[in-house]
Amino acid sequence: MTASDSTSAPKTALILGATSDIARAIAHRLAGDGYALQLAARDPERLAREVADIALRFDVPVSVHQFDVLAPDGGVALLDALPVLPDIAVSAVGLLGDQQENQQNPAAAERVMRTNYLGPAAVFAALANRFEARGSGVLVGISSVAGDRGRASNYVYGSAKAGFTAFLSGLRQRLARRGVQVLTVKPGFVRTRMTDSLDLPGVLTAAPETVARAVSKAIRRRRDVIHVLPVWRAVMLGIRLIPEPLFKRLGPRNTGKN
Repeated sequence: MTASDSTSAPKTALILGATSDIARAIAHRLAGDGYALQLAARDPERLAREVADIALRFDVPVSVHQFDVLAPDGGVALLDALPVLPDIAVSAVGLLGDQQENQQNPAAAERVMRTNYLGPAAVFAALANRFEARGSGVLVGISSVAGDRGRASNYVYGSAKAGFTAFLSGLRQRLARRGVQVLTVKPGFVRTRMTDSLDLPGVLTAAPETVARAVSKAIRRRRDVIHVLPVWRAVMLGIRLIPEPLFKRLGPRNTGKN
């Protein structure tokens, strides 16, 4: 499915989980930077309006692809269906889930873990091998400050993001001399459809467009790890420094996807 044709063969960005608000904002930002787009989602039909919007705004080629991060292979089969190997791949896949349900329902907890860690890691592992063989590429993983320390209110989600953060760190060290950039993005709270019902603190909450600008800038500057809002760096440092005996006594908070 092509929104427009180009004679100059622009660089290409693959967006995994392309129906999310953060993914949409990143897609628009990268299209504005001149990248052709490969939008991948479990329900590609939901992207029809997005393709038309991008075509009208940016006049770049756009293709839409079936991608299910919960497939047995983590969605790796997608890569063989792509018309070209992308220059940039962004994992915006995510599922917050409900902590209370996750505590009682192992299947629900597994779904959160597979969505936020196992599936994205499988696809990035396969892409890393392809990028390494080519000698170039950028992998962008949307992780979370929730993975910096387990908290009672969202530790299933947080543990999955912690795993993804560690995976990206190891991948970055492995590929550091192979021409491949690995960028870890920690957005903090983001005002999206997923968090719309939550009472989020304004000073700690970013818009999806703010995340997209930060990602685009970090790619150009070849950064390794970014906090979209710098205040989160200090916040999470303070949380990590709380002694465990005191941390155990602190009551859980109703935190959203961050």
